[in-house]
Formats: sequence, C-alpha cells, structure tokens
Amino acid sequence: MKQSQTHSYEFGDFRLDTSKRLLLQRDGGQIPLTPKVFDTLLYLVEHAGKIIEKDELMSAIWADTIVEENNLSQNISILRRVLGEKRGEHRFIATIPGHGFKFVAEVSDLSVPTSGFLSEPSAVADGLNAKELQISNDKLQIENQSGISNLKLEIPDLKLKNKDQKPKTENRNTKRFGFVALIVSSVLALGYLGFYLWRENTKPIARAPIKTVAVLPFKPLVLENRDEAWEMGMADTLISRLGGNREIVVRPLSSVRKYGNLEQDALTAGHALDVEALLDGSFQRWGDKIRVNARLIKVADGTLLWTGTFDEKFTDVFVVQDAISNRVASALEFQLGGDEKNGIGKSYTKNAEAYDLYLRGRYYAFKITEPEIRKAIAFYGQAIELDLTYALAYAGMADAYRTLAITTHAPSKEVCPQAKSLALQALEIDANLTEAHIVLGWIAFWYEWDWNAAESELKRAIELAPNNSDAHRAYAHLLSNSGRHTEAVAMGRRARELDPLSLITNALEGQFLFYAGRTNEAIARYDKTLEIEPNFWVLHNHLGRVYTHQGRYTEAITALTKAKELSAGSTEPITQLGYALAKSGNREKAQATLADLKSLAAKRHVPAYNFAMIYNGLGEKEEALNYLEKSFEEREVQLTFIKVDTRWDDIRVESRFVDLMRRMKLQ
Repeated sequence: MKQSQTHSYEFGDFRLDTSKRLLLQRDGGQIPLTPKVFDTLLYLVEHAGKIIEKDELMSAIWADTIVEENNLSQNISILRRVLGEKRGEHRFIATIPGHGFKFVAEVSDLSVPTSGFLSEPSAVADGLNAKELQISNDKLQIENQSGISNLKLEIPDLKLKNKDQKPKTENRNTKRFGFVALIVSSVLALGYLGFYLWRENTKPIARAPIKTVAVLPFKPLVLENRDEAWEMGMADTLISRLGGNREIVVRPLSSVRKYGNLEQDALTAGHALDVEALLDGSFQRWGDKIRVNARLIKVADGTLLWTGTFDEKFTDVFVVQDAISNRVASALEFQLGGDEKNGIGKSYTKNAEAYDLYLRGRYYAFKITEPEIRKAIAFYGQAIELDLTYALAYAGMADAYRTLAITTHAPSKEVCPQAKSLALQALEIDANLTEAHIVLGWIAFWYEWDWNAAESELKRAIELAPNNSDAHRAYAHLLSNSGRHTEAVAMGRRARELDPLSLITNALEGQFLFYAGRTNEAIARYDKTLEIEPNFWVLHNHLGRVYTHQGRYTEAITALTKAKELSAGSTEPITQLGYALAKSGNREKAQATLADLKSLAAKRHVPAYNFAMIYNGLGEKEEALNYLEKSFEEREVQLTFIKVDTRWDDIRVESRFVDLMRRMKLQ
C-alpha cells in the first residue's frame, strides 16, 4: 500500500481541502471560490504567520501572466468577505503597509494517509467514522465518533499468556484458525454496529420549523462591477417569490436594503432583523454570463442549511431564481399549496432587459424624493415598452405616482387617476397581483374617499398575501383615519411585526397610537424608532405634532425645525412648524412661515390644506375654512385626516366644517 499525503488545513471555523480545492465550513457547508481566489487563500495559509510581499504573492498566483496589483486586492477583498471579516477587522488576513499580507489565524495542517484500500478515514463501514484502528499484542481496539461517545470495542487475550510456554503442535493450526475467526467476527460485528449507528444518525431529526426569513441584497464578487439596483433587485425578486406563502414570514426589501454594505456580516444582520434563517449571496457578471452563489444560514448558530452555485447566461437569470427559490423552500421544509407553488416559480416577465429596467425603477422608487420617483416612473415605462404584459411594472409605476401625492410633490388630481389606471391595467394581466390591489386601496382611501371600496381592496391584498407588511400598514391607516382606533392599532402592530425595521411602518404605528389617545405609547414607539435611524425626518415631524398637542411648544419647535432641515424641502414640516409657532403665541414667526409657504407655492405644488392648517393655528377660522374648501375641490390626500386630527377641534362645530365632513362621508 503506497502512502500518499492529502493536505487539509484548519483555521477558525474553516477547513481548506487542497485535493478537492474546496473551502469548507466546520458544519460541512461549501463556500465556492474562483480558482485564483482559492490559490490566493492557499498560498497565504501555507505561509501562515509570515509576511508575504505583494510581488511574491502575485508571482505565485499568476506565474505566467502579468496582472495589475488591483487583481490581488480584489482577491483579498473577496476572501475577507467570505471569511466573515468585518470592516477594520483582521482575524484572518492582516495588511502590512508597504509590504503585503500576513495570514494571522492559527492554522492546523492535517495530513491524512491514504492507500488503495482505505480512501476515507472510515475503518470498517461507511458511517462508523472510526477514529483509531489499532492492533497490538494485547487487543484490537476501534474508537468511534458516530454519536455514542467513547465507544470502544476491545478483543482481549490475543497474545500467549506465557512467552516461554511453547504451544502444542497439534493446537497451532486450531489457535491460528480461532484467531482469524475472532478477527473476522469482530469486523463483522463492527460492520453491523457501524450500519446501526449510520442508520440512527441519518434518521430525520425533529426540529422546530423556521418561520421567519430575510434575504439580504446580493453582493458583487468584482467591486468594479457593482450594480446596486441589481443587488437589491435580486433580493427583492426572491423576497417576492418566497413571501407568497402562508407558512413563513419573509422580511420585505424596506427592512433589508440597509444591509447592502459589502462588508456587512450576515449573522449580525440576521439578529437585527429578528429572523431565524437568512439567505445571502454573491454574483459575478461577465459578458452575457452570470454566476450566482447563494447560501441559507440558520441565524441562531450559523449552521449552513443549504448552499449552491449557478452559472447561466444573464438572459436565463430567471432559471437561477427558480432554482434558489425551490431549494430554499426545500431546505426550510415548508409545504406549499397549489397557488403558492405557482407563485414561488413565477416570473412576471421573460424579458431580461425589461426585468433589469424594472429593478432600476424599484431602486429609485425607494429613495422617495421627487427626482428619484420621477426616474423610477421612467424606468418602469421603459420596462413596459419592452413587455406590454409586465404586470409588476404597471403596479410599480402606479405606486410611484401614488407616492407623489402623499409627499406633496404633485397635485392629487394629476397623479392619483394615473395611479389607478395603471393598477387596473396590472390587474387585467394578473387579477391576483397583491401590489396592484394595495395601490387601488390607497387611491380609494386617499383620493376617492370611498371607504368601503378601500377596505375591500386592502382586505383582498391581505387575503392574497397574509404576510405582506405594506397591505397591513395601508389597512391600518384607513382604519385610523376612519376613527376605528382599536382595529387600527392592532393592524399597525401587525405591520410592524412583519417589517420591524421599516421606519415609515414604525412611525405610522406611533401615529395610530396617538390618534387613539395613547400618547405615551406613541412617544415610546417614536423613541424606539429613532434608535434605528435618528435622522428620519418623519419621526421628528410626528414628535413635533405630539409635543404641540401636549403644549410642550419649545420641544415641538425644536423637533419640527429638525424635521424641516432633514426633509430635503418637504412642505409638511414647514406647515407643522407654522402651526406650532402660532399656538405657542409667536404670531410674528408663524405669519413669516406662512409667507414663506406662499412664496414656495409660486415655484412648486403646495397643498391648500397646508395653508388652512396655519390659518387655523392663528385662529383665523374663515380663512382656514376657505382653504379647506379648496383642498376639497382638489381632492387632496391630506384632507382624509380631518376626522381624527385634533388640531381641527377648534372649528369642528362650525357648519361649514360639518358639511365638509358630510360630503366626505366621514359623518
């Protein structure tokens, strides 16, 4: 038996197998590496503890090729990412300024002797995993690590009891036969034991089903080719596919998009998102090809539940998404109904270029500012031009127009009818498209003031996607503005549970609590949300609203001034600030704010409702009611708050106000 050496190196939670050229995790998971990245890691590991000059490393990896130093830097960056090093951390690879790199983790060199008979460390039977096979004059001993600790089988008395005692000739063959028989029977016994242990160890282990999952933005392997729209979009598509079932909750893009940093630690993100499992991955595009690496991790202990690598043409990216979605569903072991099975493999377009344009639309729509929303609308339109049956693109454009109304960037009369038309076109293509039903619910609520139709659409959206946070948030908003506060608070809480890191969802839950008269709980929710993001202007705007109601005018003015500074030009905090100044008795500054708002209205859209609010604060009732009438004529979104907004209490008994409530069907 000719002996050979197969090197295997262990460091941290990893093992580097040189024969199979694999980087493995201790739990058996594989981390795919390109050949040159693997060679870079191997060279560093083989020279662990030594400073490797950059030139030496480049010569070793690219022996017959002249490359730039940037190639090496990319490889090092990829290795740091796959090994889980955070920014500024050097648990494995340290940069030595002016020289090169040093592998600083402790490395164990495991050399496994192999032969033509035993190619694996299993000595007797596959599954026994023998640790030691030892034959001595005293005993045959096999130790195993198959789940029964310290298992040993000893066969004693194999040597002659007295060295000086010569055996009788007639017994020599008999004893030799007995010795061989004993060895054979022992091996057979061990084989049976090995099979038993293997069978026991391969029985399914009962485990609690995973109910919450997050999909992180996919990261590029080559930094120069970074495409944030595609990174977010790949995650968004998988979220949509996996989230269309009733057994698991998949965090929406609004929660995970903040974890798109290239140095982001997956498990840290998983804990922050409060999920049990996390899917993340990387991709590399070259020419018309794409390689996608994906892995599913159990957040509690870092166990790798599944990993896979996919190489396809970019035009076949949908095949990759199908494969990942189905493999994740299988790994999580959740059962899908007929409609859900169709949903998990559903592609809303087969046109890769249209899909790419849709992803860019989604990317810009999330930025909320008017220029970015307008960009999103343009990208959605281009996607539709390439595929007239792309229902998701119609729904995306509809939602973008709807957003322009609530952010006061465009008149409701201009954008809400467009949003409704696009949502209806989406439903003509796909009657069960949740996103389109949500938009129709918003339009019926905000623009048409058809409370029953709005409720019907939003209930339908929740029925189609029971774990969709956007649907729950919209329905909670409708319930709150209609005065159904107990239901609104419960629905708002559910929306936040489904999307715990969404800033707008958290802020609106605070608003629902405030309108329900639970002011202290509202402030507590705002404070908790500020811990997530202290510079979210909507939160400061809401806090200013609460402080004004409480008569804490100094704190209110401070909060609203900060909201104004952070909002990038929104008229909402300007309006709130004018009202707070007026109620605090500072009429001069309130009137100056009103003048600023009128000056702004000459350049851009400012809702009539905003002027009505400041006049209301100044106690000028008739002027306030005049502007409310204009707001009604323009069917402004903001007018839907008049039933619950306590700032109108001073004029709530006025006949013109009562008639306005009646015409809006809020009485």
